[in-house]
Amino acid sequence: MIKVLLVDDQAMVREGFGALLSAQEDMVVLADAADGEQAVAAARRYDPDVVLMDIRMPTMDGLTATRRILEVPPGRHRPRVLILTTFDLDDYVFEALRAGASGFLLKDAPAADLVHAVRVVAAGDALLAPSVTRRLIEDYASRARPRPARSDPINTLTQRETDVLRLVARGLSNREIATDLVLAEQTVKTHVSRMLTKLNLRDRAQAVVYAYESGLINPGG
Repeated sequence: MIKVLLVDDQAMVREGFGALLSAQEDMVVLADAADGEQAVAAARRYDPDVVLMDIRMPTMDGLTATRRILEVPPGRHRPRVLILTTFDLDDYVFEALRAGASGFLLKDAPAADLVHAVRVVAAGDALLAPSVTRRLIEDYASRARPRPARSDPINTLTQRETDVLRLVARGLSNREIATDLVLAEQTVKTHVSRMLTKLNLRDRAQAVVYAYESGLINPGG
């Protein structure tokens, strides 16, 4: 059973998402919260598997709450955070991924997408919708911010693993990467897993951040 914590400052959103997720046989909504402070307290009290997190909220925003929720001692259960966003919040989303969030979902996404997203992150994967990821990448690349030279860990990747990382960072799914590189989808999954292990990254969300901050992907490239 997937234990979910809902965080949004709009009561109607919490009620709607709560009803949808509670109707799923494999999910239970433990609690909801109207701001970041309540979210942190609820996460510590209920120990959810997935936190569905809004960003713009009073008292404490979702970005700060995400950082605090994910700051847990080694060996303790670490929840997965799924960010709810809109297209005009790209910069906040990128910061949330850097803070450890496992992905993001548009607030106006279909109900089936929300249910799927919760299952994906609960299973330990990251949810990076290609359309949102590409918009995020364009916004990040346009800022021309200085970045360090490629760090040593990336040099441990094979050429194929580097190719896979580059495509993951551009928002492609495993199936799309398989088509692009003319590989079996299972082979792509293996490359992704090895790449994450070598770079000590938790999931695809962190891989997107790493690819840009390491300099693997050039702005506008």
